[in-house]
Amino acid sequence: MELYYSFSVLIVLASFFAYLNLRYLKLPSTIGIMIIAMISSIVLVVTGNLFPKIFGHFSTLLQDVDFTEVLMGAMLNFLLFAGAIHINLKDLREQRGPVIIFSTVSVIISAFAVGFILFHVAPLLGVEIPFIFCLLFGALISPTDPIAVMGVLKEAKVRKSLETKVAGESLFNDGVAVVIFAVILQLAQGSEIDISFGNISWLLIKEAIGGFLLGTLLGLGSSNAMRKIDDYKVSVLITLSVVMGGYLIAHAMHISGPLTMVAAGIVIGNYGKRTAMSATTKDYLNKFWELIDEILNAILFLFIGFELLIIKNITSYWQIGLISIAIVLFARFISIYIPVKLIPFKNKFSSGTIKVLVWGGLRGGVSIALVLSMDEGPYKPVLVAVTYFVVVFSIIVQGLTVGKVASRVLSQEEI
Repeated sequence: MELYYSFSVLIVLASFFAYLNLRYLKLPSTIGIMIIAMISSIVLVVTGNLFPKIFGHFSTLLQDVDFTEVLMGAMLNFLLFAGAIHINLKDLREQRGPVIIFSTVSVIISAFAVGFILFHVAPLLGVEIPFIFCLLFGALISPTDPIAVMGVLKEAKVRKSLETKVAGESLFNDGVAVVIFAVILQLAQGSEIDISFGNISWLLIKEAIGGFLLGTLLGLGSSNAMRKIDDYKVSVLITLSVVMGGYLIAHAMHISGPLTMVAAGIVIGNYGKRTAMSATTKDYLNKFWELIDEILNAILFLFIGFELLIIKNITSYWQIGLISIAIVLFARFISIYIPVKLIPFKNKFSSGTIKVLVWGGLRGGVSIALVLSMDEGPYKPVLVAVTYFVVVFSIIVQGLTVGKVASRVLSQEEI
């Protein structure tokens, strides 16, 4: 009943905030819900002494929910599958070079750039953070968030080739980022781990290739099963079983659940829709997963907005928070600029394309989930606060302006 109670409260709030946004703010749904949740959080903090029961209730509700487990173990799988099922494989194949490089090499460049710069800048603000924790922050903040990116791209109306680059990168970079984060986290927390090149490479290969293979097998198997029937209800149930059962298999095999979902979604969304589904089944399947996407996005961004309630003394970190926003943006720039200039991609990147790729690299719930997964320690509060600053700026400022930036700088360019 506790789980049902908590979920009921979140659904009621998400629907109410979504209504307020659509009725008055008229912002993209996810951003509007998060802003209203943040305003509500601030009001609760300010009036906490007047209404201690309400403030305590919300704080307890949020603290009782394991955000890392809820997002990384449940919501992310549904959201990634829902996004991947709409990806056109032909478009993705045309952009495979940039997508592969940006989701691997760029993540590594950004992680080390953020860690190195933060380590040297933080002491100037009176904040001492060991290099290993600066590097940990770099690892968790470098991957672009597929949920935030794809939610905003729907509203931004950027050109298809650029949308595929950004969406493809965000879908695939989680596997690399999670492995880097896990390795650095174990080092930061004093665990003994083999950090040889061979061991790290094996972890990456197992996570990425294993996830792709499992997802592809699940996608092909479920598509072939759906081809033998013509029932949209059973087809929807099969895709649900792919997401929920596929994650359990990936977790048991210690391979990337997110990449499994992406691969399965792409296979079903292309091969499955083309060979195994009638027009009616495709229509119901698309609408079902669009609805799942909208509902879970609303809950996720509601979570992000209310996270403000459980971050203690966040105002004490405003200086390093603002500096970190600039550091992350600069690291994003060099992580895109260096590969673009050094690697002979089939299609040349204009300066406008680079600007949009940098500004469109949004951070979201994945970064918050990773930082909250750290063990309690002296450096966790500052990293949680700084991550929140970066994520909020990324979603609100970058998310609301990426469409305008794209229109302005790319209006005269071919992408």
